Amino acid sequence: MHPFNELADLPRRLQQPALRDLAWTLTSPALLLGAGIAQRHPLAGSHWADHPERLGAWLTHLDQQPESLLQWLQSSHNQRLGHYYERLWQFALQRAPGIRLLAANLPIRQGQRTLGELDLLLEDRDGVHHLELAVKFYLGCPPLTEQWQRWIGPGREDRLDRKLNHLRQHQLQLAQSSAARKLLLGLAGAPVNAAAWLGGYLFQPWPEPATAPAGANPQGLGGDWLPRALLEDYLKQNADYRWVALERLQWLAPADRSNESCHPISNLPGWWDARPQQPPRPQLIALLKAMPDGRWQEVRRSFICADDWVSAGC
Repeated sequence: MHPFNELADLPRRLQQPALRDLAWTLTSPALLLGAGIAQRHPLAGSHWADHPERLGAWLTHLDQQPESLLQWLQSSHNQRLGHYYERLWQFALQRAPGIRLLAANLPIRQGQRTLGELDLLLEDRDGVHHLELAVKFYLGCPPLTEQWQRWIGPGREDRLDRKLNHLRQHQLQLAQSSAARKLLLGLAGAPVNAAAWLGGYLFQPWPEPATAPAGANPQGLGGDWLPRALLEDYLKQNADYRWVALERLQWLAPADRSNESCHPISNLPGWWDARPQQPPRPQLIALLKAMPDGRWQEVRRSFICADDWVSAGC
């Protein structure tokens, strides 16, 4: 399913934050392998999939001359993380050898009513594809089972089972609707195959090991989450690290910071307690380790949650 496993460490080697996010977007593993939906990596039919080292060379070169990527990202004022993720994909697909991006965020209308949007419509050597993109961050709620409904978004508005049902029942069906067929025939001129690409992280409750959701990717990305009541115990186990709070648009690639921009782990409780939000929303932090070049790089990420997050969210 994933053609770029050998490039998994590339985001850590790049200098520009936007380039690290772009490399992470293109090379990170799927959240799930078995999800009851068709999944396809958007670059699976590109020449880069045959020669991953060429994708690595392109990203490395772009890291030295990032202006085209930065201009592309700055041309949109939408600050949602999902939109940022889609824009990174669009930038790469417009330049990927062997890919023809036919449309992005294509609205499907029936009369005056908009039924939805197709995230991507592209053509490659395997045909024409309607692809839905999503990047998700789910926290497992104890008692954990393999059930998807036990995995909740940090803001409680999202849940893994609901997302998969929405993909299955609505988003991946949209291109087959009567409203879409005539439009797609004019754009693609060929049958359209529908699939999704779902990336992101799964966060296990700390410190107890837990059951992953059904179909979870064994090579998938993850982290921890813990309530404020366990924060002191967490600090004792991670006393050698520093930490940094991650804003929402920093949730993709592993964090990389200078010594001056990360904090001693002992400062974390005071910072959390002083936060103005009432009740405080879960906050994603990165634990950082010193590298030989003097930079600090992420070794683990964790959500810190209010003590009542479990009872209110699960």
